[in-house]
Amino acid sequence: PRRSCPRPAAPAARCPGSRSSRPKGLVEHLRGLEERTAELDRRLVEATRDGAACARLAAVPGVGPVIATALVAAVGDAKAFTSGRHLAAWLGLVPRQRSSGGKERLLGISKRGDGYLRRQLLHGARALVRVSPGRQGKLWSWVNGLRARRAFNVVVAAVANKLARILWALLSRGETYRAAV
Repeated sequence: PRRSCPRPAAPAARCPGSRSSRPKGLVEHLRGLEERTAELDRRLVEATRDGAACARLAAVPGVGPVIATALVAAVGDAKAFTSGRHLAAWLGLVPRQRSSGGKERLLGISKRGDGYLRRQLLHGARALVRVSPGRQGKLWSWVNGLRARRAFNVVVAAVANKLARILWALLSRGETYRAAV
C-alpha cells in the first residue's frame, strides 16, 4: 500500500500573526542594519583618515579603508617581516613550491596565513585588474601585459602579491605612495 504524504497546513496556520506585520518588521530590521553598516563605514573612513599609516596605504590603487585598517591592525610593525615577499607569504599570496632535484615546480597560491586579509587583497586586486585596460603608467602596463599572457584569476593573484609587497614597503619605510611613471 502506498502512503500519502501529509498535506501542508494552511498558510494562516503556518505563520502566526498577520501577514502585513511580518514583512513590515523585516523591512524595518533591514533598514536598521543598513544604517548600522553606513555608520561603521563612516567610522572606518575616519579611522583611515586619522591614522597616518592607514592614510598612506589607502593611497595605493586597489586599497581602500577596509584593507588599509585591516593590514595595519594585523601586521602592526612591518619591520617584523624582512621583505615584502615574507609579508606576501604570511598572507598566503606566493606560489606553492614542489621543487626537487633542481626542477622547479610552482603551483597556485599557498593559501596559508591570514585568510581575511588575503581575500581583501584579492578583491582589491580584482578591482584593479578590471579597470586596467586603457590606463597609462608603469603599474597599469605591467597589469595589462600580464592580462594579455595569463588567465584573469592568475593575474589577480599576481597583482595581489604585488600589492602586498608595495604595502610592506610603505609600512616599513614610512613613505607615501608614488605611482611609477
